Amino acid sequence: MRQYPIPARLRATCASRPAWQAWLAELPGLIERSAARWRLTLAAPFDHDDFGTAWVAPAVRADGSAVVLKLAAPIFESLDEIHALRLLAGDPTVMLLDGDDATLALVLERCVPGTPLRALPLAGQDVVIAQVLQRFWRPVAAPSRFATLAHMLDVWGGETRADRARWPDAALVEAGLAAFADLSRSSPGDMLLATDLHAGNVLAAQRAPWLVIDPNPFVGDPAYDVTQHLLNDMAPLHADPWGRIRRLADLCQLDAARVRGWLFARLAAESRDRWDDDALALARRLA
Repeated sequence: MRQYPIPARLRATCASRPAWQAWLAELPGLIERSAARWRLTLAAPFDHDDFGTAWVAPAVRADGSAVVLKLAAPIFESLDEIHALRLLAGDPTVMLLDGDDATLALVLERCVPGTPLRALPLAGQDVVIAQVLQRFWRPVAAPSRFATLAHMLDVWGGETRADRARWPDAALVEAGLAAFADLSRSSPGDMLLATDLHAGNVLAAQRAPWLVIDPNPFVGDPAYDVTQHLLNDMAPLHADPWGRIRRLADLCQLDAARVRGWLFARLAAESRDRWDDDALALARRLA
């Protein structure tokens, strides 16, 4: 079997869970079978911090068209990506050209030039993030195959509670967990969310100026979906937390108080490898 490079960030991610380690051990065979199934000529995989939960490589199909092969690790947040891409049909995401539900193998439209949105100044990033989020959000009829945001937060909350011995501020973490429970109650305004949309997951393309990659779809409050972009650039958030919140809320036509609530909850109580006093200090400012 041919040897395929495995990016260091992907190896590090998979090291933390036995199921992910097992997937990583099977990955070379999965790459080989996927390339044969879809008649792909593969190049070296993308290898930078934005590709820590999947093996993603540029490829060329037998007809000469340029595509991307993505093999996603079995991480529960991304298990329904293939179904979201089918539903969205390229608006505002990359097109799903082919895929396998069982193995989470995806053949995707390739973004050219593929420059990440983070290449723009922050003000420009904000505008594009707001535009693509409002195109992404759409109601999903019940019963839905997509899990709820409340379910995702229950999982995260369980991980946080299991780590209670390391909490540096128990009252603040408990307040964050309570905010998660309160904000995630279902409502008529719930929409399909991307949940992990930030400037590294929006790429310049030819079919559209900007396309979304790597959605982690759940159904819930759109105000949650603004928080990942805010958290991916902490310096402006520390400098002017309310100004950042109001700007994104206004651009997305959302309630700034709900965005603040979600941001507080994530800073205070989201499960993490390291309890960061810097994040907790910001949570206290938003409390």
